[in-house]
Amino acid sequence: MCSVRPYTAADVNAWDALVGRSRNGNLLHRRGYMDYHADRFVDRSLIVERHGEPVAVFPANIRDNVVTSHGGLTYAGLVTTHALRAESTLGVFEQIAGHYRALGVERVIYKAVPHIFHTYPAEEDLYALHRLGARLQRRDLSSAIALRETFHFTQGRQRAVNKARKAGIRLQASAEPADFHALLTDVLRKHDTVPTHSLAELCLLQSRFPQHIVLHEARRDGALLAGVLVYDLGKVAHTQYMAVSEEGR
Repeated sequence: MCSVRPYTAADVNAWDALVGRSRNGNLLHRRGYMDYHADRFVDRSLIVERHGEPVAVFPANIRDNVVTSHGGLTYAGLVTTHALRAESTLGVFEQIAGHYRALGVERVIYKAVPHIFHTYPAEEDLYALHRLGARLQRRDLSSAIALRETFHFTQGRQRAVNKARKAGIRLQASAEPADFHALLTDVLRKHDTVPTHSLAELCLLQSRFPQHIVLHEARRDGALLAGVLVYDLGKVAHTQYMAVSEEGR
């Protein structure tokens, strides 16, 4: 029998350890990543235990009597270990619903981890939500490149690569995101938006996870022409931001 309880700051090590051995968690669900913007969200995360041992975590925040898992993350949901199966997952969701209902919560918005990020199949949550009468509110679209398969550039792409080499453009990894953030901000301004992360937040996250958050730059004569910020999420590399200057085009 599982039980749920609120997450506290004293649980940080147990939380991160569970995410590390989970079937569907990754960098985004570690507290060192989640809590970089803790001042903007009222945390209502839960820990799921069996016989006093954590078997799952539920990243969540609350706003206006609505709980979201999680408002500061692209996706979250129930991060589980192999200890949970279909029946026990259904029971956990019933307890989660009861816990929030007792707090006066009117609605829970659940953003499931896309299966491409799972280290082991873990979609019992979707079955449980169906059983409990959840309604699908939206779907998001992503593209993926299977790196284990032979990768071929189109002729146009290959010409662009050759042109870049002849132009003396050099690729490098960087731990200094200031130039890239300025370029990204300039590019997004044309679309009336701004980066999700401020420069200070980006520097903080990269300093906390230097092996998992890596900036790749394309420069010529020292000038930044393009950049890609990559998150290493285990078996998947995710491009968090991409930006190119007019000269880089």
